[in-house]
Amino acid sequence: VDNFGLGLLLNTKQIKRMISSYVGENAEFERQYLTGELEVELTPQGTLAERIRAGGAGVPAFFTATGYGTLIQEGGSPIKYNKDGSIAISSEKREVREFNGRNYIMEQAITGDFALIKAWKADKAGNIIFR
Repeated sequence: VDNFGLGLLLNTKQIKRMISSYVGENAEFERQYLTGELEVELTPQGTLAERIRAGGAGVPAFFTATGYGTLIQEGGSPIKYNKDGSIAISSEKREVREFNGRNYIMEQAITGDFALIKAWKADKAGNIIFR
């Protein structure tokens, strides 16, 4: 949504890079990405959740079968474009390992400095209530 949530931060160009599983139909997001103003790394939803969980648990990386045999594993997915439409930054090829006859790719954990959470009520300890 253009004027809600991350759309507000996009409109004021406060986001440099997004790691996301779904970006929706935000016209400003699309414009910034295609003109090279915004870096975007797309990742499957479950993998994104596990990357965040792993980072919080102090696990630096993990292996998952999700994404094996896709552009995620092969690398080369556009993360950032140049103004002329050519690719400035592309995703890196993932390490592949086989366990019990099945192939897996290595994903690195995500650690954050802060999180933006919308809730109805919160206390200083971080407990929140949603409505």
